[in-house]
Amino acid sequence: MSGGAAGGGLGAGFSYQKFVYVALEQTRLRTALAPHPSQERFKFIKTNEDNSVFDALSFSAPKIRLLRSLTVEQKNSVQVLDFAAFSEPEYDLPIFCANAFTSPARSIVVLDLNPLFDTSEHKDYREKYYRNLMPLIDKYSELLPWGGKITSESLRFFSPVVIWTILEPTEANHQILYSAFMDYFKVWLELMDEAVQETSREKIDRNREAQHKYLTWRAEKDPGYPLLKKLIGECAAKDLVREFLFEGVSSLGTKSFLEYFPEYAQEDGTVNKKRSMAGKSFEARPWDAHGQFIGGDAGVW
Repeated sequence: MSGGAAGGGLGAGFSYQKFVYVALEQTRLRTALAPHPSQERFKFIKTNEDNSVFDALSFSAPKIRLLRSLTVEQKNSVQVLDFAAFSEPEYDLPIFCANAFTSPARSIVVLDLNPLFDTSEHKDYREKYYRNLMPLIDKYSELLPWGGKITSESLRFFSPVVIWTILEPTEANHQILYSAFMDYFKVWLELMDEAVQETSREKIDRNREAQHKYLTWRAEKDPGYPLLKKLIGECAAKDLVREFLFEGVSSLGTKSFLEYFPEYAQEDGTVNKKRSMAGKSFEARPWDAHGQFIGGDAGVW
């Protein structure tokens, strides 16, 4: 959706804080949130630029291992939202993920319930969590259209209901995005409410490893890292990524990035840092109306 001039540009009052606070209110209606250990450590983040403000919040709950948000606000410049929710390993819930980067020129958005398991290979998982959610895509496919060509690497861990879009940063588009964010998060909360605790040690271990694999990927490939490095320095940015945004990467498992993703190994044993490996790209949504992947063998997982 272009929004156009009729939508009006975002004013000085624009902020992703509303997204966070309303999401936390909705969560508290369903469960008891307690501060996560990472909250105190990252409560105050010193930036290298006076016009930049960081706000980091993290919580846990009986079924939620980590619910955390990071907003970055630069006056009259950049607004960033990174919001995620991870269940305890006793549950195989998808990972709620909302990432938005807004500049005066455009907003780049990913909103999804990231699957723990490949929905093409694990059809039972797709049926369990996504079959009934496809109407969400019908609701927003025109309002928040596919953002254009994206590589198979970037599709890794996306679900059939992912919203990946690029918008003009107008007030009208911001309100549509807020509506989508709340719809998706309320769905995740409903799934959390309905989730039954797993008792099989084998399945719990499988869930834990799947979440660790996801965290390992995200910590290595986080597209927001260059901005964080610029604003708070390399050491602080690495800590924020590994110990806050993707907390658990050092505790849920011991496998390295290259053990999970050996195709990224270079001859000297280091990780290929290229943002996108060679492979297929997708100019349109590569899932059909039933959530089946129709992009061919792209090697996404």
